[in-house]
Amino acid sequence: MNSMKPLDNLCHPVSVIKDAQRLAAESFGADEAFFIVNGTTAAVQAMIMASCKYGEKVIMPRNVHRSAINALVVCGAIPVYVNPGINKQLGIPLGMSVKDVKQAILDNPDAKAILVNNPTYYGICSDLCSIVKLAHDHGMLVLADEAHGTHFYFHEKLPVSAMEAGCDMAAISMHKTGGSLTQSSMLLTRNTVNADYVRQVINLTQTTSGSYLLISSLDIARRNLSLHGHEMFEKTMQFADYAREEINKLGGYYAFGEELVNHNTIYDFDSTKLSVHTRDIGLAGIEVYDLLRDDYGIQIEFGDIGNILAIISSGDRKLEIERLISALSEIKRLHEKDKAGLFDHEYINPKIVMAPQKAFYGQKKSVRIEESSGMICGEFVMSYPPGIPILAPGEMITDDILKHIAYAKEKGCFMTGTEDMTIEHINVVVNC
Repeated sequence: MNSMKPLDNLCHPVSVIKDAQRLAAESFGADEAFFIVNGTTAAVQAMIMASCKYGEKVIMPRNVHRSAINALVVCGAIPVYVNPGINKQLGIPLGMSVKDVKQAILDNPDAKAILVNNPTYYGICSDLCSIVKLAHDHGMLVLADEAHGTHFYFHEKLPVSAMEAGCDMAAISMHKTGGSLTQSSMLLTRNTVNADYVRQVINLTQTTSGSYLLISSLDIARRNLSLHGHEMFEKTMQFADYAREEINKLGGYYAFGEELVNHNTIYDFDSTKLSVHTRDIGLAGIEVYDLLRDDYGIQIEFGDIGNILAIISSGDRKLEIERLISALSEIKRLHEKDKAGLFDHEYINPKIVMAPQKAFYGQKKSVRIEESSGMICGEFVMSYPPGIPILAPGEMITDDILKHIAYAKEKGCFMTGTEDMTIEHINVVVNC
């Protein structure tokens, strides 16, 4: 069934979908809510394309999801990257410091918006309230990628949500921590933006045949969160805190948490995220991820070069938590080795040479990836998940980046983004 009158029309809601979106807006403290059935990718892209036109600037951290840079390729906006802080022990990117954001604003007073991860995949939050005040004082919008922060709206112990902090728009992945079906999402807006124009921008890319299974799941999940969200996430935090404590007793592993908070590049931490550093037992995160799945039947969210991430939900039981702890203990006993030779950082500050759109659509040639150092990348290279580009169009390819890609491939990370599905060749820009 599709868009018959009693079922309303997702592209132009006037009855039941409009009512469901109004209830969602009330639940999340927004002025408007839009149901998205193209994933949070579509919500992130709609935020950027509704805020920036061709040639206009948007300030953002470089450790954004590929969907944000894809939006720049499509609409022609120019990124002003703020390099996130880096935790050298864990090798992971952090949040943006207020100082760095302020400098980016002063250097680019013509920027239209600032995009903020709230939180990062690892659960790390920037000082969102201060960034919002800075941006608004300089006439800029604030866009929040809350793909991993749906639950922030339903418990006071969790970091501040985008709408509470005063952001103008927020993309939330209801399907990640809110309980809706995969591919369903929401875009929240405040009256500081024209909601009718935002709807038009959404309709540039969203399907005209919206799945009523996905739409209904958003409505049901919203109701469940409104009624039971607080107790659901209280239980989730208790499980995650218990798991962190027990995993850290094993030795070798480091399940990190709120102790990282420095009120700067780590302003707050999402305590529902169970991130575990594995390099000190001599194993890359992706190796532990594979062992958990293949040998113990435990599927976690992802493993990268030095860490694993398990997303705990209210659907889990203590039995599942104990199984994970026991499996990690046994993996350490059976597989621990010297960590010499392991790659020690997940994020490399990029050197931006040209705009993503110009590089992606420019004249390119394919070269062997190991011979591409010093050239300008014309496509994406990333491990998925988390989908944060190692290389994006318009960035300089360096020896350090090539070592990172080779190491990730060797360890079994799922690499995506290139035209060459084997990642043996890469498209580079010519005649630039």
